[in-house]
Amino acid sequence: MPRRDSRDTLTLLTHAQPGDDPMTTKFTYEPHERVQERLAEGPVVTHAPRRPPRSHRMQRINAAIGLRITQSVGTMWAAYAFMALTLVSLPAAIMSGNAIIIVAWIAQTFLQLVLLPIIIVGQNIQAKASDARSLATYKDAGAILDEAARIQKHLEAQDRAMTHILDQVMKLQKQVSGEVDELAAVSKPKK
Repeated sequence: MPRRDSRDTLTLLTHAQPGDDPMTTKFTYEPHERVQERLAEGPVVTHAPRRPPRSHRMQRINAAIGLRITQSVGTMWAAYAFMALTLVSLPAAIMSGNAIIIVAWIAQTFLQLVLLPIIIVGQNIQAKASDARSLATYKDAGAILDEAARIQKHLEAQDRAMTHILDQVMKLQKQVSGEVDELAAVSKPKK
């Protein structure tokens, strides 16, 4: 029977007892339980968020509002609009002549308002690339699982062929052994 190793992969070990013929030990294939889980779950991607199980109605509403705001603020058009908005207060900051007010305008107004949507745009681009990698990995894993299943079928066919060959060899061995015994009996010197 197959045994799971520490990495939870299928290890093809048979538990033969002393005196067992290793050629007649039957292997039974058991698919890994992760195969069915993987098929049910599908690939994990950020652009298709899944609803948390048993989430509270308010949590779902907050998540929807947060997602909508993030999607609208995380655009280059929002960055352009925020830059225009910050420019409204620029003349007042410059006219004050105070270096602290000018630095505060740059740090607290310009950088925060303009960089926020640009950072979100960058994160969205990175998330799409990550989703593409995740989907490719998911497809690769599916292909590997399919190939492993095909290899398993091939091995089962080989096991049947080897069992058939072994049966024939054992029959021939018995036949030859019987003929050797007959020849030995005939060729024994009579006293």
